[in-house]
Amino acid sequence: MALDPSAYIGALQQNIRQRPLSWEGAVRAKTITDADLKKIKGVDKVRKEQRKQALDADTKGYVALFLGDGDAPSIFQAASQRPELVQYLLVLAGDLIEDNPDFVSALIKHPNPYQHLLPLLKPTNPDDTKPQILILTSALLSKLLSAAVLASDNPSPNVEDALTQLYLYLAGLAKSSDAELKDIAVQEFSAVLRTKFSRALFWKLRKDTVAPLFEILRAAAGANSKDSDSTLWSGEGSVRSVPESGLAGGVGIQLLYHVLLVLWQLSFEGTAVGDGLQDEHDILILYVHLLRISPKEKATRLLLSTLVNLLSTNRNTLLPTAVLARLPAALQIVSSRHHSDPDLLEDLTALTEMIDEYTKTQTTFDEYAAEVRSGHLRWSPPHRSATFWSENARRIIEENNGELPRKLAEILGKPWDTDKQVLAIGCNDIACLVKEVPEKRPVLERLGLKARVMELMVEPDETVRWESLRAVGEWLRYSFE
Repeated sequence: MALDPSAYIGALQQNIRQRPLSWEGAVRAKTITDADLKKIKGVDKVRKEQRKQALDADTKGYVALFLGDGDAPSIFQAASQRPELVQYLLVLAGDLIEDNPDFVSALIKHPNPYQHLLPLLKPTNPDDTKPQILILTSALLSKLLSAAVLASDNPSPNVEDALTQLYLYLAGLAKSSDAELKDIAVQEFSAVLRTKFSRALFWKLRKDTVAPLFEILRAAAGANSKDSDSTLWSGEGSVRSVPESGLAGGVGIQLLYHVLLVLWQLSFEGTAVGDGLQDEHDILILYVHLLRISPKEKATRLLLSTLVNLLSTNRNTLLPTAVLARLPAALQIVSSRHHSDPDLLEDLTALTEMIDEYTKTQTTFDEYAAEVRSGHLRWSPPHRSATFWSENARRIIEENNGELPRKLAEILGKPWDTDKQVLAIGCNDIACLVKEVPEKRPVLERLGLKARVMELMVEPDETVRWESLRAVGEWLRYSFE
């Protein structure tokens, strides 16, 4: 899935190409040499055929020009005090790479292709909101590193270091409030996420690289933070048409598509990243909601394909949460839109079959356990079923060394300022556990659950107060035994 170049970078490059420069003056000032100028004129403002001939005739010389050769500096080092020259040379190098794939191969064979480019990623003016040299450098580096990670299954430490620095620079752009900078970051992420190596490093740096992508998606979905998405969990978000200008939070449709593309690329490492994406970002509930409001077929295709990659490699952990997040209903909505894209339809069928196979074997206990493990409670049928609690309370406390009570304690330990019903449901569950297996009260007390439900007796929310009083009442029933 090749992306069109960033409109901002394209306009910037075109503007720089048209600027008049005094190369002869740079020679007189000894910024560059006569030999440098001769090479530059051999490929600048000439037809593509002439450019290719010049590169083929002296490939080694042009590699040395841009990347240095031993003690000889690169042209970027030589012109470092002349930002207008550096900008022009960055654009020229990018043009040469675009027009001559063989030149890229020659560049990445240099002993250290990145050593004279990486310093250009450091800002010289912190107040400059769109530093042109940094943006042009990242564009050039993304092209070089995209080729480098494909050229070897075991890239060198130089590649890893350069890719790390590029990722961290782009992560800063992705956190910007400027939509153009966000889009530049995401497109360049996509350019290099072409191998297992680059995806593994991207995931290793996920606090910087992945986190801002989910901020964009949450803005698009109308959820401002991970803990404020009660509407998403309830499934009450409206299925609405989305204007061409974009979604919620000022997120344009193209930016949404590019973010989804990056996460789709990452999902090919499903075994390594699937549980983490769910635990850290609630990806399933977010993707289910985005499926419901997806404005374009190409976005829907990426959403479905990513879910296939993640669910097929994490069936035991993610399928229960996907059902809880109401993926089956979202798939029905997608089916009703009568899409024609064959890849989309294939993924839709695969997901539907995967969900159907899972739900055939799912028990009520499995449903409840999946909900607790998801970290978010809703008034699903088990919570209000006396039969469920009489049959499963002991199992809930004892199975997997008390995993579910520990998770309930974790859930109740949060304030849930925007979704108080979670606290009410948690108190309901504690009341039911104490009622059905009172001899297990010490287990629950050691987890801090008794103290927590007592704290919640003074919650402003009426439902939380009622359910906490009921839980404390069950405890008091046995207090004098």
